[in-house]
Amino acid sequence: MTTPQTATAPPDAGAPGNLAAQLAGLAERRGWGARVAFHQGHRVWTHGEVHSLAARAAGVLAERGVRSGDRVLLALPDGITWVTAFLAIARLGAVAVLVNPELPAAEHAFMAEDTEAVLCVTGPGLEDRFTDRARLGADQLVALTPTAEPADAHPTDAHTPLYIQYTSGTTGRPKGVVHGHGDPKTYHELIGRRLLRITEDDVTLSVSKLYFAYGFGNAFVFPLFSGSSAVLMDGRPTPAAVDGLVARHRVTLLYSVPSAYAALVADRGSGHQACFASVRAAVSAGEGLPEGLGQQVTGLLGAPVLEQIGSTEAGHAFCANGLDHNHPGTVGRPVPGFEVELRDRAGRPVPDGAEGELWVRGPTVTPGYLNRPEETVRTLVGGWLATHDRARREPDGAYRHLGRTDDMEMVGGITVSPLEVEAVLRTHPGAREVAVVAVTDGRGVSRLCAFVVPVTSPGPGLAEDLIRLTRERLAAFKVPRSVSFVPSLPRTPTGKLRRHLVRQGAW
Repeated sequence: MTTPQTATAPPDAGAPGNLAAQLAGLAERRGWGARVAFHQGHRVWTHGEVHSLAARAAGVLAERGVRSGDRVLLALPDGITWVTAFLAIARLGAVAVLVNPELPAAEHAFMAEDTEAVLCVTGPGLEDRFTDRARLGADQLVALTPTAEPADAHPTDAHTPLYIQYTSGTTGRPKGVVHGHGDPKTYHELIGRRLLRITEDDVTLSVSKLYFAYGFGNAFVFPLFSGSSAVLMDGRPTPAAVDGLVARHRVTLLYSVPSAYAALVADRGSGHQACFASVRAAVSAGEGLPEGLGQQVTGLLGAPVLEQIGSTEAGHAFCANGLDHNHPGTVGRPVPGFEVELRDRAGRPVPDGAEGELWVRGPTVTPGYLNRPEETVRTLVGGWLATHDRARREPDGAYRHLGRTDDMEMVGGITVSPLEVEAVLRTHPGAREVAVVAVTDGRGVSRLCAFVVPVTSPGPGLAEDLIRLTRERLAAFKVPRSVSFVPSLPRTPTGKLRRHLVRQGAW
């Protein structure tokens, strides 16, 4: 998308709660108009251009009949069109439905139906999707925007619905989570500004995409609220692509997930590389970061790795390490403004040092799931969110993540945490990724099995070595009965292991 340099967004004094108006006004007051906001390929867009484009894109959507409260589905790859389309929807007081454009057709159809989307804005290759609904191609939006009349920002408040994101679906069908116009500013204030100390001079690269909660905060919210910039990448974040972009744009903040960090280390080794010299901090989320891997990534980047945990329901992180306090091996302390409790299965608080289930309460926790009243009642109790994560509180107030409640395996009548077994197996130099699950054999007996992605083609004796390693370090009932070598493990697009698929062997 391009726009004349003289174009400006219309005044928005009448819509102070509207996110698009907030950001446009902030950029004007801080003098960020000429500062770069986004890099994509060999192009850059300034903060001023982004907000001007968004106002005109809103005019295009308004001409297509989009009104306040309407839901507009975005199935776009990361890029400036995604950014301006989202801001355009926000400007109209409509609700953006953020979906992964690479989902199967059935998932897209479900999300369009579930949200009753009045318009679907789609990228290339999706022309045959959403045939029962109004559709606008990204190329059409790009062509119409420069000459469209800018649209005024619709008045909203902090609680007016702004966007819907779907949970990652690690255990079943995704659920729509609603967030309001006030939430993004809170993400930035509590995490971007306080914990990461993002300034105008930072350059962000997020492996997690914009349509996920983690990537949305990293590459959209933080740059626009801080006057900094983000590198947008619509393709697959291979190790070569990541280190090339970091070097070219002198990225200062790198956000990724453990599986992608593991690939980066496997590709480059764990010794410091000059191409990462600009990186001042890296952030890891999505699932637990194995301690050995965290040390390798720190060595590779020459910068601290700050682990955090969040959820779609909370909008972004609710526990996080920061530059002022980083406890490797933990997901950090509660983010300022959030309360965290560890409870047992009966809902009673557990004492310090004991394992429990994480419950969270805070300013951006969703009021509920879209069209799922029963799920809402089960998961959101008295303002507290049941995360279904297991953790233990450390003496310094940081939380050590111990996996998901649905990760636990039952073997021979004994409950086993597969994370403990996986941690031991990962210490073997021949294992790149590991998943351990209980598999029921033909006689109905549950046995612990390890699925391993090897570093190279597995040689003879590797399976025996791995089992011997666990036998040396773990109790007998935690030793896998078998090891299977696989080319990859089933993960969500955010990098989370789909453990239920591993149990089924269905990938």
